[in-house]
Amino acid sequence: MSTSPGIGHIGVFTSGGDSPGMNAALRAVARTAAHRGVRCTGIIGGYDGMIRGNVTDLGPRAVSNIIQRGGTILRSARSEEFRTKEGRAKAAANLQAMGIDALVAIGGDGTFTGARLLFEEHGVHVIGLPGTIDNDLSGTDRTIGFDTAVNTAVEAIDKLRDTAASHDRLFFVEVMGRDSGFIALACAIAAGAEYVMLPEVAQRIDELVDALAQAKQTKSSSIVVVAEGDEEGGALEIAHKVKSRLPQYDMRVTVLGHLQRGGSPTVLDRVMASRMGAAAIDHLLRGAHDAMVGEVCGTICLTPFAEAIGRRKTLPPDLLDLLPVLAT
Repeated sequence: MSTSPGIGHIGVFTSGGDSPGMNAALRAVARTAAHRGVRCTGIIGGYDGMIRGNVTDLGPRAVSNIIQRGGTILRSARSEEFRTKEGRAKAAANLQAMGIDALVAIGGDGTFTGARLLFEEHGVHVIGLPGTIDNDLSGTDRTIGFDTAVNTAVEAIDKLRDTAASHDRLFFVEVMGRDSGFIALACAIAAGAEYVMLPEVAQRIDELVDALAQAKQTKSSSIVVVAEGDEEGGALEIAHKVKSRLPQYDMRVTVLGHLQRGGSPTVLDRVMASRMGAAAIDHLLRGAHDAMVGEVCGTICLTPFAEAIGRRKTLPPDLLDLLPVLAT
């Protein structure tokens, strides 16, 4: 493949919350760039590192033995300075001074919003990779890290099910998802939960209480999965509301929190991140930019940033309908 005459040096960075599989994506970006005869530089600490010029060479050997590691070797940080025009101007000036012609940004909607501003204000070409456990970006069936996060959460819920059954208890399990219920819904289906509370679906406490009362007729224990962004509150608040209506229940609350972000990525996340990382380099070299690489029905595709972050991704309606059927 011939490279674009305007691109000989690519920068790559991770931004926002870390997600398992980011290192696999970095590895693919660095090694594909080397294979195409393009220099690759890693920017340490996201947009903050871009402003401060904190970089490292990311040749093929620099990414050895990282595909199995969670987190990100380039680290991630929030940058209030990058939110300002002056901060973005400094970041763009540093890229130009280092001879970086284009960027690969691995992150979520905040990362891509920043990438769009870099292009609009300074003409910096950026291709994004969807690195977020929330799975809330349009233009891809799954985001990097989602599969690992769900598997981590389900493993924890399976263990809680054992103790719930042993003591006839009702467990409320809070998973991540401030604005997105994809993790909660997948966990509820996979772990056989009796109910799930989702930020996208208006659900009254009375509906949950009725479902639990019905389940109590045939089951001695129950699991309720709660997305942290549910409109009725987190798991602790919801459990308190249910306790006031069902005081006879023995209830426990578990908040999984950042446990879901860590750990070695699954095979699915490693393979998908590798495909996307390689595709990002090739798309940049063909002249594409201001877009996110995704995977839809097994095929790599490009989605403009404006659509990836601006169009709300909806929960699968068949899974919403399936949960109450399987929970009977």
